[in-house]
Amino acid sequence: MPKQKTHRASAKRFKRTGNGGLKRSHAYTSHRFHGKTKKQRRQLAKPGMVSASDMKRIKQMLSQMK
Repeated sequence: MPKQKTHRASAKRFKRTGNGGLKRSHAYTSHRFHGKTKKQRRQLAKPGMVSASDMKRIKQMLSQMK
């Protein structure tokens, strides 16, 4: 049985936290900031957390990642 490989695209997008959660970055942060409020820009800059409903699927893709 071959080893399961880490999904490399996911490994570049998610980072594990100390308590076992997963950090992610927000969408809508690459361009067209003139259409967004200052509050929106400030909040999009902070990292988000992966939702509980997606955790199992994403952790499986990152299974080989330390």
